[in-house]
Amino acid sequence: MTPEPESFERHCSSTQSWGCCTPSDGWPSQSFLGRLNSDLLSEILQLGTHCRFAADQPILHQGEQSNHIVLLHTGLAKVTSSLKNGYQSILAIRGHGDVVGEMAAVDNSPRSATVTACEAISACIVEKAELHPFLLRHPEVAFTLTETVAQRLRWSNRRRVELAGLKVKVRLARMLSELARSHGHHGPYGVRIRISLSQPELAALIGARVHSVHKALRELSTDGLVDTGYRYITVRDTRRLRTAAGLPGDALPGPKN
Repeated sequence: MTPEPESFERHCSSTQSWGCCTPSDGWPSQSFLGRLNSDLLSEILQLGTHCRFAADQPILHQGEQSNHIVLLHTGLAKVTSSLKNGYQSILAIRGHGDVVGEMAAVDNSPRSATVTACEAISACIVEKAELHPFLLRHPEVAFTLTETVAQRLRWSNRRRVELAGLKVKVRLARMLSELARSHGHHGPYGVRIRISLSQPELAALIGARVHSVHKALRELSTDGLVDTGYRYITVRDTRRLRTAAGLPGDALPGPKN
């Protein structure tokens, strides 16, 4: 959701006058922005309106009728979906270099999920009227966007299979391995996941009950695989955690910052 007019004026301005907030180490190579070459990246970063979102501030709202995309320059956001009975599920975590809101920009349907900032975020809102001419001029960017959607669909399909066929401890180990690789900070005691998630949020992310997640976390901690505290998790042994998750032992290195 585009911020309300007062907030929009306070936190947003033209990208031409403000400029892009680019991470010092660039964007992850598997993110949408990280896949673009320097020329295309330079051009797409000139589109839209640059905004800042505070922690816990909604970026997009489920059900709203809008068709802009949001390019995340810095920070982390969570994607959630809610039912009428109040049940909420965390669908994914998005980080710097990612695009959110792309489905509505393609099919003009109401937003299927809410996107909320987990921390302070610098981003760019690109309206469909500006995005489509750019994609027509640069079909390779349109292909990269399509590839991003396909990979997210593949991940969603795999997650549904895991929810049906794997035990909670294995599902949790897989999710923590993935978060450590994509959003981890390497320190002296292991890889600290840079996302503040409560146990209810972790439970929603892997489709489990809170008490089951609490038990699985305690077992992983007893096994020396993770350290836990209030809304933080440090992975002490990435190789053994991946083994517990039923994944190949050699993990790709995560972010260093």
